[in-house]
Amino acid sequence: MNKIPELKINKYSVYDTFGVRMGDGFLDALTEPLTLKENIENESRLEHGKRIIVDANPKIASRELLLDFTITGSSKEDFLQKKNSFLALMYKGEITLQVPQESPDVYHLIYRGKGTDYGMNAQRTFCHMMLKFVEPNPANRT
Repeated sequence: MNKIPELKINKYSVYDTFGVRMGDGFLDALTEPLTLKENIENESRLEHGKRIIVDANPKIASRELLLDFTITGSSKEDFLQKKNSFLALMYKGEITLQVPQESPDVYHLIYRGKGTDYGMNAQRTFCHMMLKFVEPNPANRT
């Protein structure tokens, strides 16, 4: 069985601290290729077509991320305590996220809110939630 890579947020091992693991597509969303900022363009009625300035040193655009987390508790009370503590960490706004087994990169993210999906089991001991983040400067991964 493959071991799930450790996820760290603000240097906490979030599984040990909050019962949190990476959900479906987490690493895919985190490591997808980056987008470049738009080129400078000028469309003049005095010229055919338009001018596009292609910089030899292109810049990376900020990006929005939708990350899927799961939270597991041993009881309803344990689950609620872990979930509320994890969300309190998110509500601080700015976080650093690392997956040390995958990469030395440190992602500097800002929490934006809940995403498109949330679900909890009937026993109230497990949930998955999609959370939205923005990465203001994907070029800064240190």
